[in-house]
Amino acid sequence: MSDTRRRVKVYTLNEDRQWDDRGTGHVSSTFVERLKGISLLVRAESDGSLLLESKISPNTAYQKQQDTLIVWSEAENYDLALSFQEKAGCDEIWEKICQVQGKDPALEITQDPIDESEEERFEEMPETSHLVELPPCELARLEEIADLVTSVLSSPIRREKLALALMSEGYMKKLLQLFQVCEDLDNREGLHHLYEIVRGVLFLNKAALFEVMFSDDCIMDVVGCLEFDPSLVQPKKHREFLTKTAKFKEVIPITDSELRQKIHQTYRVQYIQDIILPTPSVFEENFLSTLTSFIFFNKVEIVSMLQEDEKFLTEVFAQLTDEATEDCKRRELVNFFKEFCAFSQTLQPQNRDAFFKTLANLGILPALEIVMGMDDLQVRAAATDIFSYLVEFSPSMVREFVMQEPQQTDDDVLLINVVIKQMICDSDPELGGAVQLMGLLRTLIDPENMLAPTNKTEKTEFLSFFYKYCMQVLTVPLLASTVDEKNCKDLQEGSTKINPVCPDNFQTAQLLALILELLTFCVEHHTYHIKTYIMNKDLLRRVLVLMNSKHTFLALCALRFMRRIIGQKDEYYNRYIVKGNLFEPVINTLLDNGTRYNLLNSAIIELFEFIKVEDIKSLIAHIIDNYYKALESIEYVQTFKGLKGRYEQEKDRQTLRLNRYRRDARTLDEDEDEEMWFNEDGEAIEKSRPEEEFPESFGKYMEAKKGAANGTNGANCKPATSPTSAASPNGSPTKSATPPATPVVKTAMVGLVDYPDDEDEEDEDEEQSPRKRPRLGS
Repeated sequence: MSDTRRRVKVYTLNEDRQWDDRGTGHVSSTFVERLKGISLLVRAESDGSLLLESKISPNTAYQKQQDTLIVWSEAENYDLALSFQEKAGCDEIWEKICQVQGKDPALEITQDPIDESEEERFEEMPETSHLVELPPCELARLEEIADLVTSVLSSPIRREKLALALMSEGYMKKLLQLFQVCEDLDNREGLHHLYEIVRGVLFLNKAALFEVMFSDDCIMDVVGCLEFDPSLVQPKKHREFLTKTAKFKEVIPITDSELRQKIHQTYRVQYIQDIILPTPSVFEENFLSTLTSFIFFNKVEIVSMLQEDEKFLTEVFAQLTDEATEDCKRRELVNFFKEFCAFSQTLQPQNRDAFFKTLANLGILPALEIVMGMDDLQVRAAATDIFSYLVEFSPSMVREFVMQEPQQTDDDVLLINVVIKQMICDSDPELGGAVQLMGLLRTLIDPENMLAPTNKTEKTEFLSFFYKYCMQVLTVPLLASTVDEKNCKDLQEGSTKINPVCPDNFQTAQLLALILELLTFCVEHHTYHIKTYIMNKDLLRRVLVLMNSKHTFLALCALRFMRRIIGQKDEYYNRYIVKGNLFEPVINTLLDNGTRYNLLNSAIIELFEFIKVEDIKSLIAHIIDNYYKALESIEYVQTFKGLKGRYEQEKDRQTLRLNRYRRDARTLDEDEDEEMWFNEDGEAIEKSRPEEEFPESFGKYMEAKKGAANGTNGANCKPATSPTSAASPNGSPTKSATPPATPVVKTAMVGLVDYPDDEDEEDEDEEQSPRKRPRLGS
């Protein structure tokens, strides 16, 4: 089954009336015992798995379209299609289907598809038991023909009958010949009837009729008929546009005549659907589904034919990257690739993968790197669209390419830096291109799509690359448009409001807002790399200068950047903010805003509310210690009083903890004195610990006790202060009979005596322990 005649693609029609590719394989017709009949089998060419097993039912309506398509419905809302690589294979399977159903293979449809209920079928049976009889194709009968075509559109069965009648004896071509006669005679009434007829025939939704109507001989006459809409005073000039205004440009000569004809046909049919035909009503929306399918399969075929012609694509790439290529020629080449990539969106995922891999192997990314840096705005815009298709298809492929560039080129011409510079230098006042490029950059640096199992180090490697080679390029406008606070005051001393953004125009503000949006995204997703960059560049201080911008949306972007940093609840960030007094510009903006209840006011209040609710102690202490006097007058919200309350609670907790530590120190001293007294008494030590826990000390103590019992009055014993401090009666030092003070005092008091006060203190200590207290915010 390796011959190409039987090679097919299997398609199913989804709910959106779009064809889904189910795979490529080889078709055969054979008897299947389980289905008890001749069936169509398609096995995948990749692994031999069964893609399709469909019994050829005697009552199923099969249609042959465009010489290489067979379409049928197996159940309600379940349409299938086989697209053959060769016409011979399609004819062979079609003959087999017709043989099973007992039909003539010359027909394009094997059955009359009946969608109505049994009752409706019974009612219409006398009316549809034979073919619709069409009036003779004459000028005088055009009105009658138009009425007939219009009347059958509401009945699926009659539409089928009319379609069969129109396909017999070349009736459709005769009608289009009458159009030429009417136009020569300027017969407006006949032209209006022909408009209704052609429009109605298109709504019959039959591929066999489309094959005739959209052939090279007939399609311009079809367009001509559709120019004479009776509702218009003057006819449209669609043919003039298609033949004179719309020019077919071959950037590289296409030698395949079939491919050239297919491109012409697809463009014109798309024009008919999008421009000429009115938007279908709710009741007509399915009338043109076959027209949509016709265009879809044409585009698939065009892309496949171009993709397989490697000589053609190689020549296109060679001219695109050749420095000697003229600008107008290069513009046409880029526009060709843009249109080529747009066509590829009709392909199914696996086919689209193969398409973009082909482009990548031919060098699409190095070519884009060249053309995106050109001065021609049209070329750059088209190149941006192509780049967006590539990023959407495979961000990893683009990342892999750019990470190899530093070994081959300078930092200034890296592809990502070219993209960043194009974003920064966008001349559009609305920054439409910059917005598109910012979205592409965001996709490339998003760790969520760096989780491919084939390259587990992609995230680390690419982010290291980006922050080493590209981040400084991205932040150039931000650093150039902001200066530190000291210089601000020097520059604008005496002004009522410091406004250090220069120039503070709308386009610059928009660009800075886009950059801040990307940096805010980095704070959330690139924890380590962006933190290091912010600290090294003192970036937050520079960003907060924008709080003074006259553009409120830019001030909000700066505030959002700080809010995202604080939202990380990272003490490194918190210490950086405290050390730099970075709340000052935020609080100044709040105070300057006064009593105005606006988005800026709400956003700043929310920032402080978050700090209060999350109980970020270091920031709360800094705010209250340094700014509370300026904030205590704000009473329309309880945020700042709440911060003060949190501050006081933490202060009380610290005081209690300090007092506890002091009490513990005093208790320790008292315990040492008590143990000294117990050493004199000589009894409590015996009960302190088992002998084996401190054998040396215990042995010395027992020897001392025996010595005291034999010759020393216990009442005259004095406490020893150190193991060697006892003096002999003659005043010279001698070894003491008492045990060493340090180990005995430290260990002997555990559990000796229970004091009621000690239990209270232990309970109090447990209650005051910060590990056991519930969070205040909970």
